[in-house]
Amino acid sequence: MPERVLIVIPCYNEEDSLPLVLHKLEMTRLPAGYLMKVLVINDCSKDRTSAIAKLFHAKVIDLPVNLGIGGAVQTGILYARDNGFDMAVQMDGDGQHPADQLAKMIAFREETKANVVIGSRFLENEGFQSSFARRLGIKYFHWLNRLFTGLHIYDSTSGFRLFDRAAIEIAAVNYPDEYPEPESLISFSKKGLKIKEVAVVMSERLGGKSSIRHFGSLYYCFKVSLAMLFSFIRKT
Repeated sequence: MPERVLIVIPCYNEEDSLPLVLHKLEMTRLPAGYLMKVLVINDCSKDRTSAIAKLFHAKVIDLPVNLGIGGAVQTGILYARDNGFDMAVQMDGDGQHPADQLAKMIAFREETKANVVIGSRFLENEGFQSSFARRLGIKYFHWLNRLFTGLHIYDSTSGFRLFDRAAIEIAAVNYPDEYPEPESLISFSKKGLKIKEVAVVMSERLGGKSSIRHFGSLYYCFKVSLAMLFSFIRKT
């Protein structure tokens, strides 16, 4: 039986970039033995995100209220769990995560048997590297995750992620609501999951606005750091 892979695309007002993202996914072929289905989570967008996704024959879940990135991703993970998918891959709807990198992530997971595979911009420093302020914040969260998990995760804020069945089961029950990427790694680590990074080449966003508007601010760093601390001290 082929392994079923669900591509989870959380979207808020991504009508400008989503057509190219979905077109490239339509043209993408996964390695032999894998079948792909695309799921767009429309996080109560005010534009034509939902209508565009349906034009490309993607499965669409229209959220009645805006849940934010964490709630939208968890909705997709719940769908993956309840429909028996073997893997879920989180991708942004803004075009930063090229579909041609999916095969690399799947092959890496097959090779390493990792439960969570993170597509990393910084292992080989190719492609779009983000702004200087964001890179400083990412470096800070690398060391904070090192403190809480003992792991060197160099791109802990990356939203390009592959979850296997074990990770899907955990994230379906417990996934951070706001800015979930750094915090979720602590939950996965406490559950004993194997977390690995693989180098990917990302692009600049094609449109829309980032869900993290104030990444370089002290407020953002403090808020996420506090959430990570609570995840660390919370009982499993």
